[in-house]
Amino acid sequence: PEVFNGYWKHPDATAAAFFELDGRRYFRSGDLGRMDAEGYFFITDRLKRMINASGFKVWPSEVELLLYRHPAVAEACIISARDEYRGETVKAVIVLRTEARGQTSAQDIIAWSREHMAAYKVPRQVEFVDSLPKSGSGKVMWRLLQEKEQRGG
Repeated sequence: PEVFNGYWKHPDATAAAFFELDGRRYFRSGDLGRMDAEGYFFITDRLKRMINASGFKVWPSEVELLLYRHPAVAEACIISARDEYRGETVKAVIVLRTEARGQTSAQDIIAWSREHMAAYKVPRQVEFVDSLPKSGSGKVMWRLLQEKEQRGG
């Protein structure tokens, strides 16, 4: 099945988004997912969200899922931050549960993360916020946080 023929007046973007295999043309959506044993597909992340920290590939959704296990974390969004040594590093933007506010520090989150995830996935930076930006459907708008970080916070 065909999705669309290409990007209007952007041949380079079209060439990058499509590939051919066995004479058929396919579109690279940038979605990452998995298929379960019953053949159902689950979209888990976007390729563009990948953080390359010292050559290690960090998928934000994996780190977010782990952070949700922390008893003080109500919501979390993982973005990339510039790092002199690593190129990019993992930054956690976190909304704390009401009872944890003023009781939980960035170092607490980092120490907990070191015990519960691979070293390269551990957030090196933590920012606490009152709320995460969300779309009308309630989806976290991570791009807004990423753009703010790229502008210098």
